[in-house]
Amino acid sequence: MRKVYIMKIVSNRTLVDLHVHSNISDGTKSPREVVKHASDVGVSVMALTDHDTVGGVAEAKEAAKEFGIVFIPGIEISAGFKDRDIHILGYFVNEGSEEFNNILKAAWEKREERNIKIADKFDNFGIHIDLEAIKKMSGSSVITRAHFARWLVENRYCKSNSEVFEKYLGNDGPCYVPRDYMTREEAVKAIINAGGIPVLAHPMLYGLNSSEVDLLVKDLKEMGLKGIETYYSSNMGMDEGIVKGLAAKYDLIMTGGSDYHGDNKPGLEIGTGRCDNLRVPMKCVTDLFAAAGIDFEQMA
Repeated sequence: MRKVYIMKIVSNRTLVDLHVHSNISDGTKSPREVVKHASDVGVSVMALTDHDTVGGVAEAKEAAKEFGIVFIPGIEISAGFKDRDIHILGYFVNEGSEEFNNILKAAWEKREERNIKIADKFDNFGIHIDLEAIKKMSGSSVITRAHFARWLVENRYCKSNSEVFEKYLGNDGPCYVPRDYMTREEAVKAIINAGGIPVLAHPMLYGLNSSEVDLLVKDLKEMGLKGIETYYSSNMGMDEGIVKGLAAKYDLIMTGGSDYHGDNKPGLEIGTGRCDNLRVPMKCVTDLFAAAGIDFEQMA
């Protein structure tokens, strides 16, 4: 079993968040700012899971040492299922893996091609998208639809991000361009080959019926899936119970997180979700560490 350094968890910190984004993808805070904010609100264990990039992991890891947080390097990779976007979280990935980063680079290049196509569609509405300005706005981060929305709001084409998605960039919108996804098997394999633990993110968020969700989880399990995100800010009604059932049926560990994006998802707080509706059990952490073959000890 691998060992990691033991980090003292400050006694007044009890929150866990295993799904967090920085401005290296589509969040609004830098990796260090995210970690500091997590510390401020009482998070003891967190994972940075930016979209299709591990570019913020090193900065977040150093900040976690500074602020006394147990940090898990992660990623959220987009893949395709039934002509839609599904997400595979990867925990404990080796961010220095050349093979892994080459795979991510190829995904990044596909995003760039998609961004050009989105911009071309906006031309049909008399809106000339300044991609260079959006790149400057995003810094080193992956450009997503959220960045387009921010540019459109700042340039007064729309009043809010929600209006952008309702009028133009929602999945049924006139300026939406489907992603050229890597396959589910490629995503799972890439995470495993990078030393990581693949986990299906927010399974109730894809608009699938119960049999489709079951089929998705079954197929991913056969491909090497190890976990399923059970505790999630957008769960409603029986969602959590359904996911717990899938975890039991397919012998998957359970994880959880807020999907925090900073100001890009107003009202969604790291560690506690929306309207204080999220509490991720520490067992999710210990099970995740065990799946990775890493000793985890909590010191008060």
